[in-house]
Amino acid sequence: MSDFDPIQWITTQEAATLTGYSAAYFRQLIRAGRLVAKKRGRDWFLSRAEVLAYAEEMQRLGPAKHNPWRDDLGAQGRGRQQDTENGAE
Repeated sequence: MSDFDPIQWITTQEAATLTGYSAAYFRQLIRAGRLVAKKRGRDWFLSRAEVLAYAEEMQRLGPAKHNPWRDDLGAQGRGRQQDTENGAE
């Protein structure tokens, strides 16, 4: 891991302290492929900038982050797909 810079990468616990989300939630995001992480020894490290961007996006979305019909989810191939062809909305 030659591009590993301890200033740019933080542990899941540091990410939890920084954002208020739990370390377990960050590990879940890593498993789901939502955040890029590197494993060094027993610890996962996340990009500080990516963690902050994720937290900012969730703050921006507010309650809409729970909406499975969001357009950005469809663009990512996630969320629910509306069946507008059969007239269902």
